[in-house]
Amino acid sequence: METGNETLSTDFILLGLFPGMRHTGLLVSIVLLVCTIAITGNTNLIFLIWADPRLHTSMYFLLSQLSLADLAFISSIVPKMVTNFFSGRRKISPTGCGAQVFFTLALGIAECLLLTFMAYDRYVAICHPLKYSIIISRQVTHLMSVGSWVGGALASLVHTSYALHFPLCGPRELHHFFCEVKAILKPSCKDTSAYEKGVVMTSTAVVLLPIGLILTSYTLIFLQVLQMNSPEGRNKALATCSSHLTVVTFDYGPATLIYMRPGSSHTPISNQALFMFDTILTPMLNPLIYSLRNREVGGSMRKVLGRYLISK
Repeated sequence: METGNETLSTDFILLGLFPGMRHTGLLVSIVLLVCTIAITGNTNLIFLIWADPRLHTSMYFLLSQLSLADLAFISSIVPKMVTNFFSGRRKISPTGCGAQVFFTLALGIAECLLLTFMAYDRYVAICHPLKYSIIISRQVTHLMSVGSWVGGALASLVHTSYALHFPLCGPRELHHFFCEVKAILKPSCKDTSAYEKGVVMTSTAVVLLPIGLILTSYTLIFLQVLQMNSPEGRNKALATCSSHLTVVTFDYGPATLIYMRPGSSHTPISNQALFMFDTILTPMLNPLIYSLRNREVGGSMRKVLGRYLISK
């Protein structure tokens, strides 16, 4: 139970998933199930890419990094949310809150960059196949990966440190199931409108610029695919691209609606629904999409499973 003096502490209070909603326990149980599927799926995908030499390519290495980001994403949010719900304690320390803000922003930006590099990888592979090994070398692939992680961490560090420096007044209640940068600005004593505009501008750069690069890559890819004489090559290229485009839609769609809508259209319920999709459902869907829609991943999975069953 929460004590009456809880709001006087320096801790934040997370009101949880859809406060006041009936059957919240059922919703939390569903979230736990989704979390388990997401962890299992992404862990298996990372292991599969590591175990099968046929998947030791730039695209699948970047995919393994995307799965790693999804694992970190869901692990930084769900355990605390579930612990708070079952323990009845809704508090989170300022340090813990800052850590959640940092990791969710860093991982979100890193995923945006990884998806952009994956689109570029597909563009080079399909439009310049003879130069692919030169342009997308192992060193370049590692630079893409490091650049995504470092870029996400640096951008997040700036936003987190600036957002947390605002003095807070009154109850530190957050109408959310985790500490999110816009949510922690609401109890602020000072006018944060200028900073919120900065968040929108950063979101525009982080979301719209990569989307523009991804759409440009795929426009050139589809033009190249239309010129292919081999139906088999055309279908293989489209299958690989469709998996990535589906993941891009699931990742960028909610992020665009969360950070780039007018402030008047934001409600706690709609925000929570979008964040649930982006931070909990998407990490579960990504490995499923690549497993079901990608022949190489599906074939490798059957091969590894068959090898395991034979050894048993």
